Amino acid sequence: MLALVGLAAILVSVSVGSADLGPGDTLSVLAGGGSELHRTLILDLRLPRTLSAFATGGLLAVAGALMQVLLRNPLADPYVLGLSGGAAVGALLAMLAGAAGFLISGSAFAGAMLATLLVFGLAHGSGSWTPSRLLLTGVVVAAGWGAMITLILAMSPASRLPGMLYWLMGDLSHAGQPWPGLAVLILVCLLVFPLGRSLNVLARGSLQAAALGVSVRSLEWLIYLVASLLTATAVTMAGAVGFVGLVVPHMLRLALGNDQRMILPACALAGGTLLVLADTLARVVIAPEQLPVGVITALIGVPTFLYLLYRSR
Repeated sequence: MLALVGLAAILVSVSVGSADLGPGDTLSVLAGGGSELHRTLILDLRLPRTLSAFATGGLLAVAGALMQVLLRNPLADPYVLGLSGGAAVGALLAMLAGAAGFLISGSAFAGAMLATLLVFGLAHGSGSWTPSRLLLTGVVVAAGWGAMITLILAMSPASRLPGMLYWLMGDLSHAGQPWPGLAVLILVCLLVFPLGRSLNVLARGSLQAAALGVSVRSLEWLIYLVASLLTATAVTMAGAVGFVGLVVPHMLRLALGNDQRMILPACALAGGTLLVLADTLARVVIAPEQLPVGVITALIGVPTFLYLLYRSR
């Protein structure tokens, strides 16, 4: 069902824009036909952006679901824990140095991993960390990354500020090719799906997981490493897009229960679908101008999450 909804959202996204196309025209192009103008509009402009939005949304939703399993807390997501802040700082520093492409991606991943080590190291201290301690440490580290981002922006040349600011708000207009993000999303889903039972046990508590034979520390580090990779890839593609990793897993748990073997693939589909629809709105709501997609996700995510909190009191 979610796959069909996702395909419908992609079809709507590539059909709607400053020049609307009918469903027949869109399907004709996707089938290999259509006029040259329609083929250029869909295959070269709209489809790569739409697939990038789908990949970014899926990456963030799966990362959020994994972090919520790790911390046994529905408020956990890569942005709250500082992973996205570290990735953003790494990417901005690479952009400031004039780097592009793979160097920006590598810098974002390095920043996310540095944030991982900082949060784990500071939360651990002289004893073992607890989920609440890790969450609080992540919030503080995220605030530190926010200060670093402000400093980088203050030191940046005026000519680069508009692009950097727009990217920080979440921007898919320069997302580039979607295939690396889609490949990472598929590979991670294939990796974590066999771990569904262990993740289900870990979600009930580390002591119970250890008693049932789960290698708790190794699994926790794997979750953080995978979440860092997912977050870095998403941040590189679209900048700082918030609330997808927070709201989507929470909504799916209310609808599907807490079986990670169902939640994680559903997060990939639902998160991708949500961001495709949000990006479509961002392109058309004040056309021909475009809004940052992060604005749309915030406008959707804030009231949705408050409603979910109200229902689960």
